[in-house]
Amino acid sequence: MKKIILVLILMVSLSIMSGCASVLEKYNGPVDENDTNTFVVTVASGSSTTGIANLLFEEGLIQNVNAFKAKVKLLEVDGQMKAGDYKLSPSMSAETIIDKLVDGEVFVETNKFTIPEGYEIRQIVDKLVEQGIVDRDVFIDVLENHPFDYAFLEGVDRSKRLEGYLFPDTYEVLKSADEVAIVDRMLKRFGEVFKTEYYERAVELDMTVDEVITLASIIEREARVAEEFEIVSSVFHNRIEIGMALQSCATVQYILQERKPVLSFADTEINDPYNTYINVGLTPSPIASPGELAIKSALYPADTNYLYFVTTENNDGTHYFNETFAGHDRDAKKGK
Repeated sequence: MKKIILVLILMVSLSIMSGCASVLEKYNGPVDENDTNTFVVTVASGSSTTGIANLLFEEGLIQNVNAFKAKVKLLEVDGQMKAGDYKLSPSMSAETIIDKLVDGEVFVETNKFTIPEGYEIRQIVDKLVEQGIVDRDVFIDVLENHPFDYAFLEGVDRSKRLEGYLFPDTYEVLKSADEVAIVDRMLKRFGEVFKTEYYERAVELDMTVDEVITLASIIEREARVAEEFEIVSSVFHNRIEIGMALQSCATVQYILQERKPVLSFADTEINDPYNTYINVGLTPSPIASPGELAIKSALYPADTNYLYFVTTENNDGTHYFNETFAGHDRDAKKGK
């Protein structure tokens, strides 16, 4: 008889426990599945399960402290939740939150920025300063003086502030990243793009890396549609080969620090080493940040005899290409 009573008591106890667990589980769903707004919650080092549960309840992220603690025990992760900053939402279930804390999916604040192809270093600096990512003076000092160890920077005039070498791309860096780390990240990206094959090709062309990037930067600023990059490159290669001035409007725009759509005669007569209307050959350094297409085009120009190009009247970025000035003059008049 006593055994029967004990069995009955045990069964009732188990039933009650099961019922309690079932009731508690109801409180482990999202506080509000429609509220997907996220905010950062900091779990302090050494926090107990009870402490974490109380914190989450106070922040409106869980429905019930005891239900949360019961879930932690059920998942057998008591003592395994990690300290840190977490981005959480009322739309998350208790289990989802627990998983994040156990996995240590901490939220790290970052800065994201995009450098378009063809940006000059002055534009890059302005953009990063405007976004509050760098200090202008510190950033410029890093560009001019910090000893970065990259093969492609050998022989580069650092007074030009690494013009052409901060690779145009979209970056996401830690909010705590300083100016050195940011420049290094952009240089590293350049190194990833400028592969071994490109170094070897530069040697074949009897060009330094700096000369390749300088030409690529001019191509980047002159070409508008992808199909024409290699052709524009061929024009400049052909002119260099015969000792003819490049006569690139982009180089004069670089001097003016203004993207004037039409240059005046006086503009093209500016006495400056970057003026390719009066100086034969490449500019002393790059004039912008070229993308990979421009770099590859500088290294692998199309096989043409073109010496001239001028924009078409279509206003779509395309050009007319010619071998003779007569043909060039004829096409230049079409849009007038």
